[in-house]
Amino acid sequence: MSNIASDLAWIDAALISARPQAVGALLRYFRDLDLAEEAYQNACLRALKTWPQNGPPRDATAWLIMVGRNSGIDDARRRNKLAELPPEDAISDTDDAEGEIAERLDGSHYRDDILRLLFICCHPQLPATQQIALALRIVSGLTVKQIARAFLVSEAAMEQRITRAKAAVAKADVPFEAPGAVERSERLAAVAAMIYLVFNEGYSASGDSIVERAPLCDEAIRLARLLLRLFPSEPEIMGLLSLLLLQHARAGARYDADGGIVLLDDQDRSRWNKPMIAEGMALIDKAMRHQSSGPYQVQAAIAALHSGAAHPNETDWTQIELLYRTLEMQQPSPVVTLNRAVAVSKVQGPQAALDLIEPLAKRLSGYFNFHGVRGALLLQLGRAAEARCAFDQAIALAGTTAEAAHIRMHIDRLMAESRAPVPQTSTHG
Repeated sequence: MSNIASDLAWIDAALISARPQAVGALLRYFRDLDLAEEAYQNACLRALKTWPQNGPPRDATAWLIMVGRNSGIDDARRRNKLAELPPEDAISDTDDAEGEIAERLDGSHYRDDILRLLFICCHPQLPATQQIALALRIVSGLTVKQIARAFLVSEAAMEQRITRAKAAVAKADVPFEAPGAVERSERLAAVAAMIYLVFNEGYSASGDSIVERAPLCDEAIRLARLLLRLFPSEPEIMGLLSLLLLQHARAGARYDADGGIVLLDDQDRSRWNKPMIAEGMALIDKAMRHQSSGPYQVQAAIAALHSGAAHPNETDWTQIELLYRTLEMQQPSPVVTLNRAVAVSKVQGPQAALDLIEPLAKRLSGYFNFHGVRGALLLQLGRAAEARCAFDQAIALAGTTAEAAHIRMHIDRLMAESRAPVPQTSTHG
């Protein structure tokens, strides 16, 4: 039994590792997402049948590409009734051809095939939700059921989402040739953004959804590693992977036993993943040496300052505030300004922070965190009645019970610290 389990384990690992390149190569050959995916699945079934008996091929990816290509051709012939399906032994006998195709799979080919696949999933005509779903299905190989659970939608709804995405790609007549240098540069940002969105879908999980959605963080990190292998000297991709690692390193301390959010200052830092933090730190240091900082690098640098503090009191808020200023210039956003305001409150006090966020009120009126931060600042200034109103708004706008509980916990702590009476908050939201 253990031998069977170990066989299946290495085969599964090999299939996961080979998938992006193999599906990318099959896509180049068939120019159809459904055909490429089906051909790869058929090749995987053949691998599960033959590899335990015959041992691993010299190049698993090459083997899967070739068997998948043969399978796809045979399926097309069968559908078109152009020819009889070849005998099983003719299809499976790959010994001679495997070496030849493996020699042709050089680094450039590998990169282009995977990039093509990623670029198609991140086609600008697809909404972000479809980009993520398509990438998780086609590149990562997650089942429709797994993706649906992660997004808290029905399997049928997710199947429709992926089908619509594939149809949009087909309708857009996306070129299947290797992208040119200009397009590659433009679309690289879209791919990075998609990976970050996948991560955030997992990172924002709470309560009952933690188990289903948390694996998305691991998958995003895997995709970021893949992208960095394709672009090993690209500082923004280093920054992206660093950011994901540094954020995910805190996963074990972000929730209490009931699934409630634990504030950063209250987290047990001994539960942070030290090797993951060390890797993230090394990556951001390497990226910064390129002296070409982008938004992911800046966010990673902020995360590194939090991760490097052994105690909350040791956090370098002055440097964090400066980094948020940089991020504001790179990516102007009211949410970035709101985050800077938290750092400003630590450095210059609550009034300076409140002055900074008051102009954001209209644009962030529907964002629960704005009201939560504003409430906290008002409370620190002794304006308890106004704080109570802000906290009520925050709880009303909270998207999940965990977010509402997070605000309430924040209120309780701040009230205790200020020795003020706890406001009676509404329970809606």
